[in-house]
Parts: sequence; C-alpha cells; structure tokens
Amino acid sequence: MLYWWSKFVLLGPLLRLLCRPTIEGLEHVPQRGGAILASNHLAVVDSFFLPLLVPRRITFLAKREYFTQPGFVGWIKKTFFTGVGQVPIDRSGGSAAQAAMDTAVRLLREEKLLGIYPEGTRSPDGRLYKGKTGVARMTLEAGVPVIPVAMIGTDKVNPIGSRMWRPRKVHIKIGEALDFSRYAGMSGDRFIERSMTDEIMYALMELTGQTYVDMYAASVKERAAALEAAKGKSKGKSKDNGEAARKPEAEAPIPTEGDDDHDASRLPGTRAS
Repeated sequence: MLYWWSKFVLLGPLLRLLCRPTIEGLEHVPQRGGAILASNHLAVVDSFFLPLLVPRRITFLAKREYFTQPGFVGWIKKTFFTGVGQVPIDRSGGSAAQAAMDTAVRLLREEKLLGIYPEGTRSPDGRLYKGKTGVARMTLEAGVPVIPVAMIGTDKVNPIGSRMWRPRKVHIKIGEALDFSRYAGMSGDRFIERSMTDEIMYALMELTGQTYVDMYAASVKERAAALEAAKGKSKGKSKDNGEAARKPEAEAPIPTEGDDDHDASRLPGTRAS
C-alpha cells in the first residue's frame, strides 16, 4: 500500500510534471522471478525515477540510518523510503558487506526485482566507473539474470551538491538480460566475478554512451577530498605565518588500483584486474 501511495500519489505526478520521464526496453524486465536491475548511478533521484517507470516493484538496499531517525521527521523518512521500496541494511562494523550480500541474495531467492548500482557510489563527474564484484556474487549465489539499465539526464535534475531538483528531461534505457548461468557454482572465484562485472559494465557503457574509466569512483572521491584537505592545510599555514598565498607544491598522487593511466578512457576487461 505504501509503495503504491508513494509511486502514484506522492512522487509520480511531481516527477512526471517536472521531468517528463520516458523509458524504453521494458520488455526486457521479466514479469515474475528474481532478477537484478544493474544501473549506472548519476544522482540520488535515480532511485526514484526507475521505480516510477517500471511497473514491477523494485527493491533497493538502503543504509539503516534512513529508517532510524527519531521524531516526526524520522517517521516521514522511514515511511517515504519504505514506500519507494527500500530495505534497510546495517552498514556498521566489519560484517556490513556480508550483511548486505545476504539480504540481497535472500530477496532475489524470494523472486524480488533488486535494483543495484555496480559502481558502488554516484559518479563524481558523469563518467562510468569500474564496477564492484558484489553484483556478480549476488548473481551467482541467487542464480538470476542481470538486466543493464541506463539512467540518462538525472544528473541534470539533481546535480551533486544541489538542494533543489531542476526541471530537466530524463530518459531510461533497459537492455537485454545478461545470462551468466554458464558460471553456475563458481561463486567466490574472483577472476570469474571480475569478468562478469566487466561484462555488465561494458553493457552499461554501450547503453549510456558514457566514457568508461578503469578505476573505482570511490577512489576518485577520496583523492579529491585528500587534495582539498591538503590545500586547506597549505592555506592555513600560509595565513598563520603571515605569508602571501602561494601555489602549493605538487603532491604524490593517491594510488589508483594499479591503473597505468587513471584518467584514460578504457573498455572493461582490457587488462587483468
């Protein structure tokens, strides 16, 4: 009931009016049975537009904090996130990744449609980044197909750091299902899981038209944060010493998963990972 209310009464009319969203490839989404919708991730609103336009209910994994805030505001958040099909997971502690994996596999075995962002976080600059192999392990353990999904234009509606959504056109493209049954029983083999993940990312690259970068988006964000922190310290020292502001010296780059050229556009699977 909450899902229907959020989709068709609260969110639906507003998002349709604001962004005139369209979708193609719905025939690739199975009407029943477990499956993974693996999408690129440009903005927070990705998790709103996809459930709005896909007739079947989609479940996303969300951090537990969305559901535990006290007070009236907390109740609103809990009601909203529950209504749009999100399931809370505890991401604290060393077992957080396993808890998320167990929850995802359970939902898939219950024949749910699960929404996943293989990049693990939003793209920091609109490019498509290296996928994490968790999506492959879920696929193998649950024995389900993976359906690639391209979100297009959501980063214009909800740019990183923006507080207000903007009226921009949104389009969703759903590709043909990827069948990995040939790897049945090989869960835990990191080479198989990496090969599967690269295949998923290649399908997303073709659907979205995004430039592919062979490194993790989280590492890009960490490096940017480290550089900003270093600049702040440099400015603070200059101010304390009463010196004029000057350009900080070049710093050694943060390691980038062994990439030969961290900024190069490369196809998935073109080198050993």
